[in-house]
Amino acid sequence: MNMRKGVVPWLLAAMVVLMGSNGVAVAEGEVQPANQPAAAAVTAPTIVIDKTELNNGGTIKVSGRVPAGKPVYLEVWAAEHSVRANRFDSELDKETNKRPYIFYISEEMPAYYKIFAPKEMQAKIDAAKKEGRKWSYSALLKDMGAEAAFNIPAKMKIEHYQSTLMASIVGSRGDLLPTMDEKENRKRAMQLTKARFRSPDKVFAADVDIKPDGTYTAEIKIREGLSPGKYKIVAVVDKKTKSEPATFENKIAFPLVYLDNAGTSLNIFYPFVLSLCVAIFGVLMGAGGGFIMNPLLLALFPALPHTIVAGTVTPTVLFSQGSGIYNYSKIKFINWKLGCGIGVAMLLGGFIGPKLTEMITLDQFKFAFGWILLVLAVLMFWQTTPGYLSRNKKEQAILKEFKKRAEEAAKGGK
Repeated sequence: MNMRKGVVPWLLAAMVVLMGSNGVAVAEGEVQPANQPAAAAVTAPTIVIDKTELNNGGTIKVSGRVPAGKPVYLEVWAAEHSVRANRFDSELDKETNKRPYIFYISEEMPAYYKIFAPKEMQAKIDAAKKEGRKWSYSALLKDMGAEAAFNIPAKMKIEHYQSTLMASIVGSRGDLLPTMDEKENRKRAMQLTKARFRSPDKVFAADVDIKPDGTYTAEIKIREGLSPGKYKIVAVVDKKTKSEPATFENKIAFPLVYLDNAGTSLNIFYPFVLSLCVAIFGVLMGAGGGFIMNPLLLALFPALPHTIVAGTVTPTVLFSQGSGIYNYSKIKFINWKLGCGIGVAMLLGGFIGPKLTEMITLDQFKFAFGWILLVLAVLMFWQTTPGYLSRNKKEQAILKEFKKRAEEAAKGGK
């Protein structure tokens, strides 16, 4: 009997050993196979910034930790200011061999938006830049593995209109189409992001340095002239793993002025001096100066969208034109019959131009505007050649008569 009692504990111990070779106890009443690893604990990414305030741009140093071995992307955006983004899709569809003529527009694009990726992604950004206008936002996003970091623009409301070839020529948006589903909205949001910011390095940067233990650092450079207000940064690992947003504020002060619809800040004194010079020359040429201001503003202030430049220059011409009309009428240089006839045509063009402007790209705008100015320059230069002047004695007589009237008017004014 005693011998049996001595054997039983040994038998029980042997059974435990045999069971242990096939499984590991993880909780009372549960057994997990020994060859199945325990689920790795998922740690939410952390994010820390070195400052919470900038004065017209600067550098924010970001640090934090993510699960070891995982890439991290930083999504940065202006949280208080939005701008318009629009795109007219008239590219030939390879499947249907037709042009869609669909106009997409959103008023909720962040005034600043950028995704910061690991440093090793720089080569992919450089490759996209070499593609020029043909680079694809969605393709680059996928190639960098940063699709999970594209969140804020993907949620913005986008309207789209079915237009036609004739409607697009006269600048009509067309008929409003039904709301897109989430997947289609996200796709069009990527296209609008490219249309708004244009260059790959405006929406992507490779500045995140990740260590093997999961710690990371990055320098977020906010350039001068961006929108004021609060900005947010979120560290993203995948769709389900992201940090709480870190917030900082970008402040500006006069003479910097924020242009809401342009999404940029500008020193108001620079365009003031430029406009003064242009107005003097423009009125001298019998124009308001808009044809000079437009290309100059685009060249000197590339952050301004061409649609905003065209729209802003148009009413400013009223100031120079108003004073010009008064002074030209005083010296009797205005032919009102001709002026009113031309004015009717300009009134019609004034309805078409603004709508047409938002349907063309900056490159198309520059191409058309450049050719118009080039043709005008060649024509005016030709009219100053000795051969032209000798063949147009009547024109010379008219110029002399107008000069005489101007001198008489000037003497009368004294």
